[in-house]
Formats: sequence, C-alpha cells, structure tokens
Amino acid sequence: MSQATSLSRRLPTQWLGVVPFFLFALLFLILPALSIVIGAFRGPDGGFTLANIVGLNTPTIRNAYWVSIYVSFWSALLGCAIGFAMAAATVLGGLPRFIRSPLLTFSGVASNFAGLPLAFAFIATVGPAGLITVWLRTEFGINLRAATGFNLFSTTGLIATYLFFQVPLMILIITPALDALRREWREAAEILGATGAQYWRMVAFPILLPSLLGTFALLFANSFGAVATAFALAGPQLNIAPILLFSQIRGDVLGSPGLGYALAFGMIVITGLANALYLWLRARTERWQK
Repeated sequence: MSQATSLSRRLPTQWLGVVPFFLFALLFLILPALSIVIGAFRGPDGGFTLANIVGLNTPTIRNAYWVSIYVSFWSALLGCAIGFAMAAATVLGGLPRFIRSPLLTFSGVASNFAGLPLAFAFIATVGPAGLITVWLRTEFGINLRAATGFNLFSTTGLIATYLFFQVPLMILIITPALDALRREWREAAEILGATGAQYWRMVAFPILLPSLLGTFALLFANSFGAVATAFALAGPQLNIAPILLFSQIRGDVLGSPGLGYALAFGMIVITGLANALYLWLRARTERWQK
C-alpha cells in the first residue's frame, strides 16, 4: 500500500467541501452566540451576576418584547393562512401547471427581500405620499389613513410589511408537504363516503398539522429577529426588542453593556424555542410521510 493511499484514508478529503460551512458557522453563529450568553451573566467587574437578566424587568423592555411577540404572532399567523391558501390553490386547486413555477420562483426571491429595500418599497407604495395613497386620494377622494386607520409606521403597518416575505416563505415550505399528500388517501376517503370537507378535516389536516405548526414557529422566529426592515420603516419610534437592542449596540443608550447582552440573550431564547419547535414538528411530519 502506497503512502499516498494510507494518508488519504487517514484524512478523508470529502470533508473538505463542508469546511467553509463549519468555519462560517463557528465565526458568525456559534462564537457570537456564546459571547452573548456569557456577557448576559457577566458583571462590570467580570464576575458572574444575574443583575443583567433582572434588569430586563422594566416597563420599556417588557413592552418591547410584548410588541415584538405581537407583531411576530400576527405576521406568522396571517403568513401561514395566506401562504397555505395560495400553495393549496396551486398544488391541489386545479390551477394551470404553468403558474406553479413562476410562483415558486417569485417566492424564493421575495422570501429574502427585506431590510431597507423592502421598507422603501412600501413607503413608496402605501406611505403618506405613496403611489397608491396619492392615486386613491386624487382619483377617488379616499384618504387611506382616515378611511381605514391604516398607518404604515405602526405595528399594523409593520405586520403588513412583514407579510411580503412571510407569505412566500410559507409557500416554499408548505408546498412539499402538500405534494406529499397521496392521491390514494383522498380516493379511499371518497370510496368510504367522505365529503371533501370531511377529507380535509379528518385526513389531510391532521397530516399537515405538524407542518403547519412547525412553519408557524419558523415564521414567528423569522419575524421576531428582523430589525433592518422595522428600523428603516419607522426607526426608534417603534418600541420592539430588535430596535431596542440595535440602539443599545449603537450607542449604549441604556447605560449598561450587560443589559444589551441580556436583551440579545432573551431574543436568542425566544427564537431558539421557536426553531426547536419547528425542527421537532418537521421530524414528526417526515416520519409520518415515510
């Protein structure tokens, strides 16, 4: 046996392809997360303390978390409902097949369209001087804000803006689950006398429920951690956890670096629980579909 062959067996080269992935994960995910966790329990003198965690129990910070949870919940719920309806209409609703490819392509692009470009797009469209706002006012005499109470620079406006990437993400995730619904299951239900509503209530929905709940958890985490869109849309006037943390990182306006770490730690805990729920429900769905 040659020396080169022996060396290749000791050092499997197929792992070299994933080295960049592990390197990026270590540098930009694992180490920063560990730094945040350690900093949340470190006092000014470098010793262990719970003062930073206790410091989260203030009206401003509690309200920021609750507003973030409110926005994330409703954007995830509406994103799931709208995205599921669109995906079901495309996969199971009998729409022409040529619609599916453009819809999935658009969803792949829109699900990653966020930050300043997305905020500017909504301001230019439905903002106080936006295209649709001005058109409704000049052509029909309708003041969008006075007639509907819609304010783009509020939590309602933020939810509507988040739906631009929440709905496409839902479509991308739920489409494979809808494809996995076997035609034999519906045929068997029809043979046994089940109506379409009964099939969905007793067969399809229970099968899809783990996927729906898991996707809801993922969309919740996706919205909870978003900061660029919210900050570009309304700035510091929206009291949500990501913007409060962003202000802390930029200027330490709260006067305590440890409190900033504690804010980030709280967000990690919430998003981590949501992602863990998503992974668990996804595993259950895959076991059932097999």
